[in-house]
Amino acid sequence: MITIKSHKEIDLMRHAGKIVAGAHALVAKMIKPGVTTQELDQAVEQYIREAEAIPTFKGYGGFPNSICASINEVVVHGIPQKRRLLEGDIVSVDIGATYQGYVGDAAVTHGVGTISDEAARLIAVTRESFYRGIAYAKDGFRLSDISNAIQTYVEENGFSVVRDYVGHGVGKQMHEDPPIPNYGPKGRGPRLRQGMTLAIEPMVNAGTYDVMTLKDGWTVVTTDGQLSSHYEHTVLITGTGEPELLTVI
Repeated sequence: MITIKSHKEIDLMRHAGKIVAGAHALVAKMIKPGVTTQELDQAVEQYIREAEAIPTFKGYGGFPNSICASINEVVVHGIPQKRRLLEGDIVSVDIGATYQGYVGDAAVTHGVGTISDEAARLIAVTRESFYRGIAYAKDGFRLSDISNAIQTYVEENGFSVVRDYVGHGVGKQMHEDPPIPNYGPKGRGPRLRQGMTLAIEPMVNAGTYDVMTLKDGWTVVTTDGQLSSHYEHTVLITGTGEPELLTVI
Protein backbone atom coordinates (compact mmCIF):
# COMPACT_ATOMS: atom_id res chain seq x y z
CA MET A 1 0.00 0.00 0.00
CA ILE A 2 1.31 3.44 -0.93
CA THR A 3 1.20 5.83 2.02
CA ILE A 4 0.34 9.52 1.72
CA LYS A 5 2.43 11.49 4.20
CA SER A 6 0.98 14.15 6.51
CA HIS A 7 2.51 17.62 6.79
CA LYS A 8 4.18 16.59 10.05
CA GLU A 9 5.64 13.44 8.47
CA ILE A 10 6.92 15.43 5.51
CA ASP A 11 8.63 17.90 7.85
CA LEU A 12 10.40 15.02 9.60
CA MET A 13 11.45 13.60 6.24
CA ARG A 14 12.77 17.01 5.20
CA HIS A 15 14.90 17.03 8.33
CA ALA A 16 16.17 13.50 7.65
CA GLY A 17 16.84 14.52 4.06
CA LYS A 18 18.89 17.54 5.12
CA ILE A 19 21.05 15.26 7.26
CA VAL A 20 21.60 12.96 4.28
CA ALA A 21 22.48 15.95 2.09
CA GLY A 22 24.98 17.18 4.68
CA ALA A 23 26.57 13.74 4.83
CA HIS A 24 26.92 13.72 1.04
CA ALA A 25 28.55 17.16 1.15
CA LEU A 26 31.05 15.76 3.66
CA VAL A 27 31.80 12.78 1.41
CA ALA A 28 32.30 15.03 -1.63
CA LYS A 29 34.98 16.97 0.26
CA MET A 30 36.73 13.78 1.41
CA ILE A 31 36.89 11.84 -1.86
CA LYS A 32 40.38 11.83 -3.34
CA PRO A 33 43.02 9.24 -4.25
CA GLY A 34 44.27 7.43 -1.14
CA VAL A 35 41.10 7.71 0.94
CA THR A 36 39.46 4.43 1.95
CA THR A 37 35.74 3.76 1.74
CA GLN A 38 35.98 2.68 5.37
CA GLU A 39 37.09 6.22 6.26
CA LEU A 40 34.12 7.62 4.37
CA ASP A 41 31.82 5.26 6.25
CA GLN A 42 33.20 6.24 9.66
CA ALA A 43 32.92 9.96 8.90
CA VAL A 44 29.32 9.64 7.70
CA GLU A 45 28.26 7.58 10.70
CA GLN A 46 29.72 10.17 13.06
CA TYR A 47 28.03 13.00 11.13
CA ILE A 48 24.61 11.30 11.20
CA ARG A 49 24.79 10.44 14.89
CA GLU A 50 25.92 13.95 15.83
CA ALA A 51 22.81 15.19 13.97
CA GLU A 52 20.73 13.07 16.38
CA ALA A 53 19.78 10.61 13.66
CA ILE A 54 20.49 6.93 12.99
CA PRO A 55 22.39 5.50 10.00
CA THR A 56 19.51 3.68 8.26
CA PHE A 57 21.65 1.15 6.45
CA LYS A 58 23.63 -0.11 9.45
CA GLY A 59 22.17 -3.47 10.42
CA TYR A 60 19.45 -3.26 7.74
CA GLY A 61 18.98 -6.88 6.69
CA GLY A 62 22.37 -7.51 8.27
CA PHE A 63 24.29 -4.87 6.27
CA PRO A 64 27.43 -4.11 8.28
CA ASN A 65 28.03 -0.43 7.55
CA SER A 66 26.46 3.03 7.47
CA ILE A 67 27.00 3.73 3.76
CA CYS A 68 27.14 1.70 0.58
CA ALA A 69 30.34 2.48 -1.35
CA SER A 70 30.35 0.94 -4.82
CA ILE A 71 33.56 1.29 -6.85
CA ASN A 72 33.80 1.04 -10.65
CA GLU A 73 31.97 -2.13 -11.74
CA VAL A 74 30.08 -2.38 -8.44
CA VAL A 75 26.48 -1.34 -9.08
CA VAL A 76 25.06 -1.11 -5.55
CA HIS A 77 25.54 -2.37 -1.97
CA GLY A 78 29.34 -2.15 -1.94
CA ILE A 79 30.67 -2.77 1.58
CA PRO A 80 33.13 -0.11 2.84
CA GLN A 81 36.62 -1.56 3.20
CA LYS A 82 40.27 -0.62 3.72
CA ARG A 83 40.91 -0.48 -0.02
CA ARG A 84 42.17 2.97 -1.00
CA LEU A 85 40.49 4.87 -3.81
CA LEU A 86 42.70 5.24 -6.88
CA GLU A 87 43.05 8.03 -9.40
CA GLY A 88 40.51 7.37 -12.16
CA ASP A 89 38.10 5.31 -10.05
CA ILE A 90 34.44 6.17 -9.79
CA VAL A 91 32.59 5.49 -6.54
CA SER A 92 28.86 5.53 -5.86
CA VAL A 93 28.02 6.48 -2.29
CA ASP A 94 24.52 5.69 -1.00
CA ILE A 95 23.47 7.18 2.35
CA GLY A 96 20.36 6.82 4.49
CA ALA A 97 19.50 8.60 7.75
CA THR A 98 16.53 8.00 10.04
CA TYR A 99 15.34 10.99 12.07
CA GLN A 100 12.56 10.52 14.62
CA GLY A 101 11.40 7.44 12.73
CA TYR A 102 11.52 8.84 9.17
CA VAL A 103 14.05 8.09 6.45
CA GLY A 104 15.98 10.17 3.94
CA ASP A 105 17.82 8.27 1.19
CA ALA A 106 20.14 9.53 -1.57
CA ALA A 107 23.07 8.35 -3.70
CA VAL A 108 25.70 10.12 -5.80
CA THR A 109 28.53 8.82 -7.99
CA HIS A 110 31.86 10.66 -7.73
CA GLY A 111 34.96 10.62 -9.86
CA VAL A 112 38.24 10.15 -7.99
CA GLY A 113 40.82 12.63 -9.25
CA THR A 114 40.94 12.73 -13.04
CA ILE A 115 38.62 10.18 -14.65
CA SER A 116 38.12 9.07 -18.25
CA ASP A 117 35.80 10.98 -20.57
CA GLU A 118 33.56 7.92 -20.81
CA ALA A 119 33.31 7.57 -17.04
CA ALA A 120 32.45 11.26 -16.75
CA ARG A 121 29.80 10.87 -19.44
CA LEU A 122 28.30 7.85 -17.66
CA ILE A 123 28.01 9.82 -14.41
CA ALA A 124 26.49 12.82 -16.21
CA VAL A 125 23.95 10.72 -18.12
CA THR A 126 22.91 8.91 -14.94
CA ARG A 127 22.33 12.20 -13.12
CA GLU A 128 20.45 13.75 -16.04
CA SER A 129 18.27 10.64 -16.42
CA PHE A 130 17.05 11.22 -12.87
CA TYR A 131 15.99 14.75 -13.76
CA ARG A 132 14.35 13.55 -16.98
CA GLY A 133 12.40 11.10 -14.83
CA ILE A 134 11.25 13.54 -12.18
CA ALA A 135 9.81 15.81 -14.86
CA TYR A 136 6.91 13.34 -14.50
CA ALA A 137 6.98 13.16 -10.69
CA LYS A 138 3.82 15.21 -10.49
CA ASP A 139 0.29 14.72 -9.25
CA GLY A 140 -1.76 12.84 -11.86
CA PHE A 141 1.01 11.18 -13.86
CA ARG A 142 1.51 7.41 -13.80
CA LEU A 143 4.46 5.91 -11.99
CA SER A 144 5.87 4.35 -15.16
CA ASP A 145 6.01 7.75 -16.85
CA ILE A 146 9.06 8.35 -14.63
CA SER A 147 10.48 4.93 -15.49
CA ASN A 148 10.08 5.39 -19.23
CA ALA A 149 11.69 8.83 -19.26
CA ILE A 150 14.75 7.46 -17.43
CA GLN A 151 15.14 4.46 -19.73
CA THR A 152 14.64 6.50 -22.89
CA TYR A 153 17.33 9.03 -22.01
CA VAL A 154 19.84 6.40 -20.85
CA GLU A 155 19.46 4.24 -23.94
CA GLU A 156 19.57 7.24 -26.29
CA ASN A 157 23.03 7.83 -24.86
CA GLY A 158 24.23 4.27 -25.44
CA PHE A 159 24.10 3.00 -21.86
CA SER A 160 21.83 0.44 -20.17
CA VAL A 161 19.45 0.56 -17.21
CA VAL A 162 19.76 -2.07 -14.48
CA ARG A 163 16.63 -4.24 -14.29
CA ASP A 164 17.26 -6.26 -11.14
CA TYR A 165 17.25 -3.30 -8.72
CA VAL A 166 14.73 -0.47 -8.64
CA GLY A 167 13.68 2.62 -6.72
CA HIS A 168 11.02 2.51 -4.01
CA GLY A 169 8.67 4.38 -1.77
CA VAL A 170 10.27 5.69 1.40
CA GLY A 171 9.02 7.03 4.73
CA LYS A 172 8.82 5.21 8.06
CA GLN A 173 10.64 2.38 6.30
CA MET A 174 13.51 2.64 3.85
CA HIS A 175 11.71 0.39 1.40
CA GLU A 176 7.97 1.01 1.03
CA ASP A 177 5.53 0.62 -1.83
CA PRO A 178 5.65 1.25 -4.71
CA PRO A 179 8.66 -0.33 -6.41
CA ILE A 180 9.90 2.11 -9.06
CA PRO A 181 11.63 0.48 -12.05
CA ASN A 182 13.94 2.64 -14.17
CA TYR A 183 12.54 1.11 -17.35
CA GLY A 184 9.21 0.25 -18.95
CA PRO A 185 6.38 1.71 -21.07
CA LYS A 186 4.53 4.92 -20.24
CA GLY A 187 1.11 5.03 -18.63
CA ARG A 188 1.38 2.08 -16.27
CA GLY A 189 1.19 1.72 -12.51
CA PRO A 190 -0.52 3.85 -9.87
CA ARG A 191 -1.26 7.52 -10.37
CA LEU A 192 1.01 9.82 -8.44
CA ARG A 193 -0.67 11.82 -5.70
CA GLN A 194 0.31 14.74 -3.51
CA GLY A 195 2.03 13.51 -0.33
CA MET A 196 3.72 10.45 -1.85
CA THR A 197 7.44 10.18 -1.09
CA LEU A 198 9.60 8.23 -3.51
CA ALA A 199 13.27 7.26 -3.70
CA ILE A 200 13.96 7.50 -7.41
CA GLU A 201 17.36 6.04 -8.30
CA PRO A 202 18.64 5.29 -11.79
CA MET A 203 21.39 2.66 -11.84
CA VAL A 204 23.13 2.85 -15.21
CA ASN A 205 25.76 0.55 -16.70
CA ALA A 206 28.27 1.32 -19.41
CA GLY A 207 27.76 -2.14 -20.94
CA THR A 208 25.12 -4.81 -20.39
CA TYR A 209 22.40 -4.31 -17.81
CA ASP A 210 23.03 -7.82 -16.44
CA VAL A 211 24.35 -7.93 -12.87
CA MET A 212 25.30 -10.53 -10.29
CA THR A 213 25.82 -10.65 -6.52
CA LEU A 214 29.20 -11.63 -5.10
CA LYS A 215 29.73 -14.30 -2.44
CA ASP A 216 29.47 -11.76 0.39
CA GLY A 217 25.74 -11.68 -0.34
CA TRP A 218 25.68 -7.89 -0.80
CA THR A 219 28.03 -6.57 -3.47
CA VAL A 220 26.28 -6.33 -6.85
CA VAL A 221 28.53 -6.03 -9.91
CA THR A 222 28.14 -5.77 -13.67
CA THR A 223 28.58 -9.17 -15.28
CA ASP A 224 30.85 -7.73 -18.00
CA GLY A 225 33.06 -5.80 -15.58
CA GLN A 226 32.19 -2.43 -17.08
CA LEU A 227 31.48 0.69 -15.03
CA SER A 228 28.21 1.45 -13.27
CA SER A 229 26.81 4.73 -11.93
CA HIS A 230 24.01 5.53 -9.45
CA TYR A 231 22.04 8.70 -8.65
CA GLU A 232 19.19 9.01 -6.17
CA HIS A 233 17.12 11.51 -4.21
CA THR A 234 14.08 11.27 -1.97
CA VAL A 235 11.28 13.00 -3.90
CA LEU A 236 8.01 14.47 -2.61
CA ILE A 237 5.00 14.69 -4.92
CA THR A 238 3.60 18.15 -4.22
CA GLY A 239 0.43 20.04 -4.99
CA THR A 240 2.31 22.83 -6.74
CA GLY A 241 3.17 20.92 -9.92
CA GLU A 242 6.89 20.58 -9.29
CA PRO A 243 8.36 17.80 -7.13
CA GLU A 244 10.42 18.66 -4.05
CA LEU A 245 13.76 16.97 -3.49
CA LEU A 246 13.98 16.26 0.23
CA THR A 247 17.65 15.20 0.21
CA VAL A 248 19.21 18.49 -0.90
CA ILE A 249 20.42 21.36 1.27
